[in-house]
Amino acid sequence: MLCPGSRSGPLALAAGGLAKNYGLNVYQSIDERSAAFFALGLGTPNGNASAVITTSGSAVANLLPAAVEADRSCIPLLLITADRPYRLKNCGSNQTVNQEDFLLPVVRRIFKGTKEGIHLMDSDALDELVNSSWYFAHEKQSGPVHVNLPIEEPLHASASDQEKIWSGPLLQSLGKESDSKNLQKDIGDELIPINGESFPDLDHALPGIVIVGPWRGTNAGLEKFRKVLDLWCSLSKWPVFVDPLSGLSQKESLFIDNWDLLLTIGLEIPHEGLQVLRLGPMPASRSLENWLAQIGPNQLLITESDQRKLDPLGLSVQWSLGFVKWWEVRLEKTKFNIKEPCHNKSPLFNKWFENDEVINDCLGKYLPLEGKVNEPGIAWWVSRMLPPRLPVMLAASSPTRDFLVYTGRAKFARRFFGFRGVSGIDGTLSLAMGLSISLGPLCLITGDLALLHDSNGWLMSKFIKSPLIILLIDNGGGGIFRRLSIEQSCSSNFDKLFAMPQNVDQLSLAESYGIPVRQISSFEDLTNAIEWGLSKSGPVLLRVCTNASSDLQLRDKMEEKLVDQIRR
Repeated sequence: MLCPGSRSGPLALAAGGLAKNYGLNVYQSIDERSAAFFALGLGTPNGNASAVITTSGSAVANLLPAAVEADRSCIPLLLITADRPYRLKNCGSNQTVNQEDFLLPVVRRIFKGTKEGIHLMDSDALDELVNSSWYFAHEKQSGPVHVNLPIEEPLHASASDQEKIWSGPLLQSLGKESDSKNLQKDIGDELIPINGESFPDLDHALPGIVIVGPWRGTNAGLEKFRKVLDLWCSLSKWPVFVDPLSGLSQKESLFIDNWDLLLTIGLEIPHEGLQVLRLGPMPASRSLENWLAQIGPNQLLITESDQRKLDPLGLSVQWSLGFVKWWEVRLEKTKFNIKEPCHNKSPLFNKWFENDEVINDCLGKYLPLEGKVNEPGIAWWVSRMLPPRLPVMLAASSPTRDFLVYTGRAKFARRFFGFRGVSGIDGTLSLAMGLSISLGPLCLITGDLALLHDSNGWLMSKFIKSPLIILLIDNGGGGIFRRLSIEQSCSSNFDKLFAMPQNVDQLSLAESYGIPVRQISSFEDLTNAIEWGLSKSGPVLLRVCTNASSDLQLRDKMEEKLVDQIRR
């Protein structure tokens, strides 16, 4: 992603030359914040970092929101910023700030060019800078890396000089693999205890439960993760609670579709002595957190190379070397035979499964595909309307929550993406645009404030050549806050203090960017509109207007009915 600027002029010319001579894909954005989120979405599916190039000054500050998300979501991202040389620092020179420190709290590494100017760096030093920045963005715990490059004037080479550069033996190391031996020494490998007592284990022969949270590993590691999960399930027969953002897009027999609703309505299942295998961060479920707090400390949390503490309950032992490595060490340590005959599904699973089927049957009846659109119905039906395997991005807030609760087994018909590193609404549209470039046809489901907050993302629509359906759930502001107890205590000021509805016609706004739009008034309209959106080559906006208060009442009534059904 290339953003405008003068100090970054040499970098822009370099990007243009690489695009012309080496096929580098270059996209442009006038908004650095939006550009960084676009790059984040672009690099998420394949796990390879995309780069953002900016000029100096406040442009660098605008990279922080995306850098925070990349840090918490463990997504590689290269942030390359032009800077003034050292002689212009701390003397009142225009557009000169301490930008090398702006991203310090959240990036994996900061690499700096020679402070007098990168023109003084030899080819070996430049190679090391390039290789190191790429390596630390991807290895161990992937994330953002900041490369800050002081550039001295003159900033722009003449046309003849540029011609000489691109016609000569430029960038001899281009395309070569990084020499990472020294870098690996710098990181070091954790000692893995095999025979010691510190290895955290669970007894697969005793009752337990598996919770799979949002995927935070590499794409290459996801397939191995799935295979090990299958092995563990065939061995233990433990029921599995799966977050829609887990990366698991195929329904397995031990998966419980409606586990959050079962917990919310208070399904009575003994949990004393129950073991818990938690894979990845906690799903966005308050019911799950409360239930795990009751179970107590017999919990193992496995993260994919993320050594930060990821247990808000403080009840688990954390293993940070990944689920696959944990399985390999366990095989070596215990010497058990994974090919031994598997016992039947446990009574614990049967209890969950029987009630899960009751809820699947009830939701289909409580949420008919007719009449006025409501938010739980969107979660239930949209994944059933879309073609199989077409990916969906869920914006933070209400869509993520509803798709976790009300999608049922349809959550396994496709890959869901969401950026819950910090669970913010920043960069929603730009992220979807970047994802669409990498994935092809895509559906974004977003709230009205999230879409409006990133309206500059529409500027990137010119890069999208495949169907991108943006389904806008417009409930007049921050509808998710109505699920809390806030409204009762400040009902007269609720909209002003929390919901913050905005007097913006989102359809007209999108049309001003050349985006085809449709207003949806019923579920019947929604089916036709999705088919229409999939026929377009580029983004379309479908707006459905919902009522947050009546949808809240609908959720409460459905839970009451489900309690009656479960107790029969």
